[in-house]
Amino acid sequence: MDNLKKVGLSALAGSLVAFSAQAGELSVSGGAKMTYTADTGNEDVAHDGTRFGLQKSVSFTGSGELDNGHTVSFAHAIATTGSLTSTVLTYDMGDMGKLVYQEDSGDLGIGKIDDLMPTAEEEVTNGIDTEAASNETLVGKVDGGTTGFNYTYSMDMATINVGYSPNSFGTNNDDGANSGAGGSKSSTSIAVTATPMDGLTVFAGTGSKGTATDDDDHDTYGFTYAFGPVTFGYQHAEIDFAATGSNDLESDYFGVSFAVNDNLSISYGEQDTEADGGAQDQKAEGMSVGYSMGGISIAAHSNEGKNIANTAANESEHTEISVSFAF
Repeated sequence: MDNLKKVGLSALAGSLVAFSAQAGELSVSGGAKMTYTADTGNEDVAHDGTRFGLQKSVSFTGSGELDNGHTVSFAHAIATTGSLTSTVLTYDMGDMGKLVYQEDSGDLGIGKIDDLMPTAEEEVTNGIDTEAASNETLVGKVDGGTTGFNYTYSMDMATINVGYSPNSFGTNNDDGANSGAGGSKSSTSIAVTATPMDGLTVFAGTGSKGTATDDDDHDTYGFTYAFGPVTFGYQHAEIDFAATGSNDLESDYFGVSFAVNDNLSISYGEQDTEADGGAQDQKAEGMSVGYSMGGISIAAHSNEGKNIANTAANESEHTEISVSFAF
C-alpha cells in the first residue's frame, strides 16, 4: 500500500495541488482481504466456478482545519472496476457535533442501530439475500436510507443520530447534477444510544421510510450487556406499512459472544420476524468466529435463513472464510 500511495500521489499531483493546499493532507488507505464463500441458496441452483474472491477497493481521504477550529474531511472509496462504493463529506464542529453528507455510503439515523447484536465477525443476516432463482431477500430490519444527511451529537453517556434521506434515493450524483425522476418520499429518523452503567448499552430509534407513495413507520429498541468475556444482547424492531394489504412486521433479535482470549472470539445469533396475518415466521441464525494477530485477521461465519420474506420453502445458506491484512 505504501507503493500505491506514492504512485497515486505522484500521478494525481497536478490535479490535487489546489485540494491539498486547502485540505492540509491527502492519503490513500486500504487493505487486502481474501475470501472463500459457499452459497447454497434454495439448494436447487448449482453454483459453479471458483469460490475464492479478493477485495478490490482503495480509499482516498483528505482533511483540514478551518479558522474557527472546526474540521472538514472527505472520504472516497473506489473499486478497481471504477465503480463508486462510498463517498462521505464530514463537517466536525467539535462539542457541537458532526454533520455528514454521504452518497450511498452506509446508514443514516435509525439505520445506524438496525442490528447491534454482539458478533465475532458478521451479522447473522450476512449473505442470506441472494438467490438467483427466486430473488429472496430478508425482511424486518429497520432502515433510514443510505444517501443524505446525518447529524451526530454526543453528551456524557449518550449519542444521538438524526438522519434525513431526500427522496430516499441510494444514488451518487456528481456536482451540478440531480438524481432525476423516480425517487420515493423522503426518509427521516432518529436513534439514541446510551451507556448508563459499565457494560450496559441501551438504544432506541424511530422514523419514517419513504416509498413511492407512502411513509412506512420504523421503530426499534434493545440492549447489550457485557460482563467478563461474555456479551449478550436483545433487540426488537417493528415496521408498520402504510400501504393497504402490506403485512406489518415484528422482529426479535438475540446474540451472544464470548472472548476466548484477547485474540479469539466466537458468537451465535438468531432473528425471528413475524408478518401480521402471515402463516410463516422468517428465521435467521448464524455463528461467527474471529481471530486476530497483529495485522492479520482470520474470520469465518455460517448463516442460514428459513421462510425468507415470510414465504414457506424460501431457504438460503451462506458460509464464508476470510483472511485480511491491514496496511
